[in-house]
Amino acid sequence: MAALTIAKLAEAGGVGVETIRYYQRRGLLATPARGQHGAIRRYGVDDVHRLRFIRQAQGAGFTLNETAELLALDAGHDRARARELARGRIAAIDAQIATLTTARDALSRLASECAEGGAGPCPILAAFDDG
Repeated sequence: MAALTIAKLAEAGGVGVETIRYYQRRGLLATPARGQHGAIRRYGVDDVHRLRFIRQAQGAGFTLNETAELLALDAGHDRARARELARGRIAAIDAQIATLTTARDALSRLASECAEGGAGPCPILAAFDDG
């Protein structure tokens, strides 16, 4: 893979140029030096792999701080800490699933009550009324 401009790196990673710059400010991606006479910065295959790693970690629900730690762990081969971070994400996802399941069940119950008809306000609207 030839040296890439920031736009081509962004395209390869499925993100925008501003996302690349944000990751650089956060220290997740290196900012390469400019070429001779202030030429355009060039990125390589390692940058593409790192960007894809960041995106996949985010897709798994890791925060950018956790992703930075995972990147550092990758270099140090600290499997125990990586496992600990993954288990933390699993626990957080399980909590989200439980919350969403409760919300789905409550909304399903309200939709059933609404379908039964009857006089008075709609149970769905009444459930969301603060008054």
